[in-house]
Amino acid sequence: MFRRTFWFTTGVAAGVWATTKVNRKIKQLTPESLAATAANKALETGQRLKDRAVGFALDVRDGMAQREAELEDALGIQDSPELPAPRRYPAIENNRSNPKYVDPTYSYNRNEDH
Repeated sequence: MFRRTFWFTTGVAAGVWATTKVNRKIKQLTPESLAATAANKALETGQRLKDRAVGFALDVRDGMAQREAELEDALGIQDSPELPAPRRYPAIENNRSNPKYVDPTYSYNRNEDH
């Protein structure tokens, strides 16, 4: 009797385990789950590529600074010259005494003259 109970319990446990496994696999293969998995993998790949690109850019910047220092030493340039401050001139002054002033309400149509 004990042997039958043991095998019955073992069969029930194996059935429950197999059913659970199959249901999980079926849920993984639904279109929504496949789309979510693909989206997650795409995001992970994008993040990895971004991290590598940032690392590459930093490496290039460091190499560029090192090469500039080498060139400055080779050419005997100690300090980089200071650039002058940008000039600030208005492109067109909006006053009527300025000959370049254009009245925004005036519409010039060259076809009206003919």
